[in-house]
Amino acid sequence: MSSQFHLLKEGRFRPFFLTQLLGALNDNVFKTALITLLTFRAGSITDLSPALLATVLPGVFILPFFLFSATCGQLADKYDRAMLARLSKLLEIVVMALGAWGFVAGNLPALVLALFLMGTQSTLFGPVKYAYLPQHLHDGELVGGNGLVESGTFIAILGGQILGAWLVGNTSAGAIALVVLALAVIGWWTSRGIPLSPAPEPAMRLDW
Repeated sequence: MSSQFHLLKEGRFRPFFLTQLLGALNDNVFKTALITLLTFRAGSITDLSPALLATVLPGVFILPFFLFSATCGQLADKYDRAMLARLSKLLEIVVMALGAWGFVAGNLPALVLALFLMGTQSTLFGPVKYAYLPQHLHDGELVGGNGLVESGTFIAILGGQILGAWLVGNTSAGAIALVVLALAVIGWWTSRGIPLSPAPEPAMRLDW
């Protein structure tokens, strides 16, 4: 059996792989930078306890998964998955623009709203992530493809946490803003290469 790494050369896999990797990286850069910033510099932004913020903020990101996962799963069955991936990456650019302004302005409500919307964007992309591979990989490639996606995701999570904390400790709010915006734009650019992925149930009625 050939190595799964040959998939990284395939146009049906590489753009999707890079898109999901950059999304996971940006999620964790933003979350970690925000939590680190509020843990060590909360006094310059808010009167709330850093311990309280560090507890609440991860929940703000996760909340959209509970609220919108079922609906987003239906969207992934009703609409072309490549289109949804590109839409989610456009949303990420808008959200990161808000987050970037929040970092530069030191505006906590904007940062918290951006965190919630980032979770919403990830919720939209999630069903696409899991439905895409069976649609484009052969049976003998699925295990390797899934392995690459999962390993890439874990590397992106770790890298995002390291980079987010480093940015807060060693750079300015403007640099953090630039990084998260750049990652969002690059992720959108890679998503443009994802091939068409026709919806399996285009006639489905959404159950809101």
